[in-house]
Amino acid sequence: MKRLLLLAPAVALTATLAACGSSGGPARDASAPLVYVSSSRTPASIAACLEERLPRVRTSRTGAATELAVGADSHNSYFVTLTPLNGSTVIKVMHPANAPDDPPEEEMRFDIARCAT
Repeated sequence: MKRLLLLAPAVALTATLAACGSSGGPARDASAPLVYVSSSRTPASIAACLEERLPRVRTSRTGAATELAVGADSHNSYFVTLTPLNGSTVIKVMHPANAPDDPPEEEMRFDIARCAT
């Protein structure tokens, strides 16, 4: 029973990420987040995990939020914002419409899910 309870947060997060869906083609809405989830981990913990898993990550802070730019210095692929909220962290990932998929979207979603649980 304990094993099942330990898996519940990971299953819930996976279901939430799956509900976000894939871009599905060129009609991607760049103003909508690619991923928008909540995690019980701290922003610092999530940022450290993502920095370890993803290539070319630059981290900065804006007020209480931690921001990560992922991709080449000249052309970022993803922007990740980690905002503390009532003891949890809100994770928002934006992917500009004309940005390259580096890393691929599936890998990015997997790494976010892994670092959020």
